[in-house]
Amino acid sequence: MNIFQRTKLIKDKAFYLGFSHVGISKAGFLEKEARNLEKWLNKNYHGKMSYMENYFDLRTDTTKLVPDAKSVITLLFNYYNPNKQGDATAPKISMYSYGNDYHKVIKKKLRTLQSYITDNFGDISIRGFVDSAPVMDKAWAEKSGLGWIGKHSNLINKDKGSYFFIAELILDLELETDLPIKDYCGTCTKCIDACPTDAIIEPYVVDGSKCISYLTIELKNEIIPQEFKGKMDNWMFGCDVCQQVCPWNKFSTPHEEPLFNPSIDLLNYTKKDWEEINEESYKQLFKHSAVKRTKYKGLKRNINFLKS
Repeated sequence: MNIFQRTKLIKDKAFYLGFSHVGISKAGFLEKEARNLEKWLNKNYHGKMSYMENYFDLRTDTTKLVPDAKSVITLLFNYYNPNKQGDATAPKISMYSYGNDYHKVIKKKLRTLQSYITDNFGDISIRGFVDSAPVMDKAWAEKSGLGWIGKHSNLINKDKGSYFFIAELILDLELETDLPIKDYCGTCTKCIDACPTDAIIEPYVVDGSKCISYLTIELKNEIIPQEFKGKMDNWMFGCDVCQQVCPWNKFSTPHEEPLFNPSIDLLNYTKKDWEEINEESYKQLFKHSAVKRTKYKGLKRNINFLKS
């Protein structure tokens, strides 16, 4: 089997498993991204996310994660859901957390694809990642032609927008690579202008310590700084504003993964329901959800910050 045949076999299997887009790039060192990451860290834009400082070498060079790695397969999984929370005055959660925890759902599909590859191509070194290891997933997605990194720092696909989860398989198998595409943001600044906390401090640079997603999820065991009072746009978990205003998301189409569908209870919760939610209800509502990252105490902190 030649390089083109095995590449097609892998991509076809990925599409069969529900991945929306698949791109492949040559494994190696991300030189430009390494320089930019170092600058970003030196300016403390990562806030309390100290883990971003760890494993710099692994984060910027896939051959350090998988010795002798030859290819990086990047996969996108659509999570766009047109359904909205019923009460327009209720605290909001980011669309990506509507259904089951994406880490678990996609990891299972990734393991299936990984097994398929080893079954067909023998005992090769291969590792899969779903937003859970020091991998610069957006950089690899851009490098493999799946889109470009927009001014809000999210990956934008020209055909389907930006509501995607990103996963990677790094392996020591030669595959046909894809070419990057150009940046189509042009002169648009909608995401910069709309950011409630002015976290996008310049095109393509986000001060993570100002981002609502950081404040409501990553900032653990601390109070939200008072400087953000009245600027949270009623988000209690994550934030979708920069994606909501992006013109490219007019091309988004609903996902086809039942596990990512929100429960009726979640959509029907009123502002009063959220403000009075107890730990038992929280555990039931988010039993399989990524919202568990912030824990009951963290979610209550966020809700109280919005109403006080």
